Amino acid sequence: MHLLWQFTFRDISGRYRGSLLGLGWTLLSPLLMLGAFTLVFYGFFDLKWPVEATGTPQMDFALQVFVGLLSFNWFAEVVNRGPVLVTSQPNLVTKVVFPLPLLAFSSVLAASFQALISLVLLMAITAFLVGVKVTWVGLPLVIIPFAGVLVGISLWLSALGVYLRDIGPLMALCTSVLMFLSPVFYPLSNVPEQWQGIYLLNPLALLITQLRDVIFMGAWPSPKVVSGLVIVAAVLLTSGTWAFNKLRGGFADVL
Repeated sequence: MHLLWQFTFRDISGRYRGSLLGLGWTLLSPLLMLGAFTLVFYGFFDLKWPVEATGTPQMDFALQVFVGLLSFNWFAEVVNRGPVLVTSQPNLVTKVVFPLPLLAFSSVLAASFQALISLVLLMAITAFLVGVKVTWVGLPLVIIPFAGVLVGISLWLSALGVYLRDIGPLMALCTSVLMFLSPVFYPLSNVPEQWQGIYLLNPLALLITQLRDVIFMGAWPSPKVVSGLVIVAAVLLTSGTWAFNKLRGGFADVL
């Protein structure tokens, strides 16, 4: 556990090493992003989020998009780093005692740190505008299983990325496409009803939809969605661990 926190802290601090603000960027970045959203969506275009999607006209378009983008950025950072987690640190491969799967957990924790900073900022602004919702205490029921999904994906990608170097560019392309196939810039209600069942097979769509419901609408996390995320996380973690251990034996030869 100590090694995990050590690698996570090194990852987080390494991003801002040498900068004047250091970890202050973790707060400044989401503030600037939210300010830009507000200026563009509200100041320039005066866009309104569909009332039927929120039950209230008070929630600003920029805040709705902010939820989608913080979720997407969390997902995209883990997925895009996954294929190079092992290949970028070949010195660790030769150390028999080093638990290489720890790299996947560390990557997800580091990405989660920035996502949680953005989420806390969003909740503070929402509390100021419309008040605190008691349902916010249910957010971990959605966030923790999704983090498990990300760890499972990272284990798969980091193992396969050693042998298939095309996975990196492929994941970058897939995440770009997924931004528009997830409800980042629009509500789920905009998706035709006959397609929503297939659409919600995307775990990212489930996360974004649930976060909006819990934070803005005061709804409790759906037991069906939470159960689905837990099952997906369990499958990916189990299969990802198996695949990583199965392929690990050839890492040193390839690198």
